[in-house]
Amino acid sequence: MKKLSLIFIMAVATFSSYAQSSFKEDVDVLQSVYGKSKSELVKQYMNLSDAQTAAFTKVYDEYEAKRKALGQTKFQLINDYAANYETLTDAKADELAKGTLKNHIDYEKLYSKTYNQAKKAIGAINAAKFIQLEVYLQTIIRSETLESIPFIGELDKSKVQ
Repeated sequence: MKKLSLIFIMAVATFSSYAQSSFKEDVDVLQSVYGKSKSELVKQYMNLSDAQTAAFTKVYDEYEAKRKALGQTKFQLINDYAANYETLTDAKADELAKGTLKNHIDYEKLYSKTYNQAKKAIGAINAAKFIQLEVYLQTIIRSETLESIPFIGELDKSKVQ
């Protein structure tokens, strides 16, 4: 797992270097780096037979399409938060919080659905192995993202008065 962590951290670092680009470019870069390199990472980690790989590929491709859509929603929420940070109202904070919570729930539902599909295609152990890896990778992404986003009111506290 340490080897996977190192490979993935390098991919996240690549994405972090693009932090100053526009929102659309951020999404494109993240999906490009995460999608392509991630599929290779998953293939290597899963170490499936040719028959299992063929069965898993359909499940994985469907999962990735839905995960990317959820990722776009997540980054839209982050962009909206950044755009409204200095003038955040109760109504906007409520909208952003509810959107974020829904996004987290949608990820969990996607994991569950994908696990069930993968279990039918490649067995419970391999399906669990994939979900374990995916949750690990998404946790790294979430952690990196949260590290770069200020808490509500944090920037106000850092201003010299």
